Order: sequence, then structure tokens, then C-alpha cells
Amino acid sequence: MKFSSRATLITGIDVGSSAVRIAVGQIVTQGNTQLLQILGCAEVPAEGIHKGIITSIDDAVSSVSACLERVERLAGAQITHAVVGISGSHILSQQSKGVVAVAKPDGEITEDDVARAIEAARTVATPVNYEILHVIPKTFTVDGQSGIKDPTGMTGVRLEVDAQIIQGVSSQMKNISRVVYRAGLNVDSMVLTILASADIVTTERQKELGVAVVNIGASTTSIAIFEEGDVLHTAILPIGSEHITSDIAIGLRTSIDVAERVKVEFGTALPKSVGRKEEIFLAELGAVEQEVVDRKYVAEIIEARVEEIFRKIDKELRAIERSGLLPAGVLFTGGGARLDGLVELAKKELRLPAALGYPIDITSMSEKVNDLSFTSAIGLVAWGADSDAPVATRGRMGGSIFEKVGSSIKDSKSVFKSIRDGIRTLLP
Repeated sequence: MKFSSRATLITGIDVGSSAVRIAVGQIVTQGNTQLLQILGCAEVPAEGIHKGIITSIDDAVSSVSACLERVERLAGAQITHAVVGISGSHILSQQSKGVVAVAKPDGEITEDDVARAIEAARTVATPVNYEILHVIPKTFTVDGQSGIKDPTGMTGVRLEVDAQIIQGVSSQMKNISRVVYRAGLNVDSMVLTILASADIVTTERQKELGVAVVNIGASTTSIAIFEEGDVLHTAILPIGSEHITSDIAIGLRTSIDVAERVKVEFGTALPKSVGRKEEIFLAELGAVEQEVVDRKYVAEIIEARVEEIFRKIDKELRAIERSGLLPAGVLFTGGGARLDGLVELAKKELRLPAALGYPIDITSMSEKVNDLSFTSAIGLVAWGADSDAPVATRGRMGGSIFEKVGSSIKDSKSVFKSIRDGIRTLLP
């Protein structure tokens, strides 16, 4: 990953269902190497947000503003711009194909031809009230020869591109922009959060072999699957770690707060690893009742819900014929991935290698850089710092929002330069 040499601060905002998290970083040079240094990370409980959807503008603004104030103190500077992550069950993904005739009489394919092909792929029928968030080119085909990463300079008559179109509900995207703008920030980019997370926890080798990145949030679980360096599939499941907490609260007939502490302090997804006589005293965790529960029973509750999450993940893998067939396995991130025993159960249920996904090549004095719940915010900072990540200008409420177009395709730098510089502003 290459970064621009600018010295300005780069900010990533992860507006989640349970918490708003903001990370601030800058590019530093160590010898001949440029690294992303995280200066500070902050989080506050989220208000006015449910399953990634804004339910109260004022409450959400208060949460973002409070978190922004904390991170500005850590960074020692005022923040004016940010890369904002978007997620939620309203996100849709579909495949598209763009076809154009090569313009030059001698048949040489130029960057303009490539830009026109990608623009042609954008012309898909979107559902009512949806708009395109990302157009991610995957491979090109020149006169029937497929699997081409960068067709610039080749000779042909017909140029095709296979692309993935990621769309979101217009109103929700505008609401998130409005919240950030009212908190005093301009939105530089709006990015599908799981793509930003995946970029910093995977290597190019893993993306080439085939890897799935799974972000387990509070209300949703996001999935990004890569193969041959391309984004193969994305999905957002309406189930997350809050569902585990709710199951524990129902099973133990206790409050949500007590159930959350039970999950965090004593929870495991492996009942077989729990001793028969291990007990949990709920009164010590804030419960009114003087009840003692079997820790193995709690583990069985957790296991059942985690297995359901894995079944849904495997269903997405089956849909693209990759169930049990990703050599680089699955990388888990997000706050929900901190659950004890999750990786071991994933290996069994998904029949794939599994591990926790931590940021790669990120420096920081803060321990939060290795906190799985901050992976998305840090990934958004890295996305904003990546000089190779192409953008297409799109106007939106609260100022310009720049749309990323396939940062995962590192081999197509010259292709995307024309997109970044040439695609017109679509909205005022």
C-alpha cells in the first residue's frame, strides 16, 4: 500500500450501531518507507443509530461530536475532514458488465476507453431510492480474451469490463453525510466499511489465493470475499454480537447489561472447554437477584447463536461456490470477534483456516490500534491515505464526497488515474 506524502491529518469515522469510533492518523517516513501512524482513537456510545441506519439526526450528531472532541484532544489538532464508513443491511451488491468500442482507428486501447467501459458498467437498473456507492472493476476482456487486469496499450476492437456495483439507500447515505457535516466536518469519501477493514488486515498474497474478511459488529456482520486480487463478493447480514447478548439475557432471565458482562467476562463459544463445576454469580455482575448460573449453560447459548452466524456466512460462500474453498481462509475482525472460542468454532463450521484480523503495517503509540473494534475506523484512515485509491467526484449533501473505485485492484493504477481525474461531477 502506497501513501501520498501529504502531512495533513487523515480521519476515519465508523458510525456503528453500538458505538461511534474515530481514528486519526498521518503519513510518516522511516528511512525509505512510508508508514501510516495512528495518532489517536476514541469511541463513545452510539445514540440515534440502529443496525447502521440513522434513526435520530440530533442524537447521532451528539455522539459524533462527543467522539470528535475526544479524538481532537488526542491528536492535538482540529479536524475538518473525514473519510466516513457506511454499512447496514440496506447495502446491495450486484454484478455488471460494461462494453465499448475502442475509439482509436489503430485499435490501441487508451485510458479513456477504459474509463468509458467502467462508466458503461455503471448504467445498471438500481432499485428505487438507491444510488451507487462503489463501482469496482474486476477484470477486462479484449476481443474475447478475458482475465486482463490492465488493458491499456493493448490492441483490440471491443473492450469489456466485469464490475461489481455496490449500492446503498440514498436517504441513509445522505443522512450519514448530514450527521457528519452538522458535527463540523466535511466528508472526503464515503466507503463501504468492510472494504476499508479488509484492505488493512489482508496481504496481497491472501487476496490472490482467496480470503474472506468477516467483521462482526453489534447489529450486523459484514463479509468481503477476495480471489485473484479482486473483490469477488460482499454481503451484510442482519445479525451480530448484540443477538448473542439478547440470547443470554433471555436464557438467564436477566437484564441486557448483566448479560453483556456475562458474555464479555465469562462467555465462550466452546462449551466443551468449560469445566462442569464452573459457575457465574450474577450478583457480582450487577444483577439484583442472588442467582448462580452454570457457565457451561451460557456457553451453549453462545455456541448456538455463533453457529447460526457461521451458517449464514457459509450460505454466502455457497452462493459463489466457495464454501470450504478459500486457501487463505477467514479473517475475523470487529468487536464481536473478541469472543473466546470464535476462531476455533469457525474452523469447524466453515471448514476453512481462521484467524483474527489485525491491522498490518500500521504504527501507533496507542494500544487501541490492535483493538478489533477499531479496525474499521483505522481502515478508513488507511483508505483516505492510500494514494493509489482512485476516486470519482460525486456531489452530496454536506459538500463533495469522493467515491472510491476499487482500491483492491493494485495492478490497475494507470487505468484508474483517468477515472480519478476525468469522471464528471454528477450532482451539484
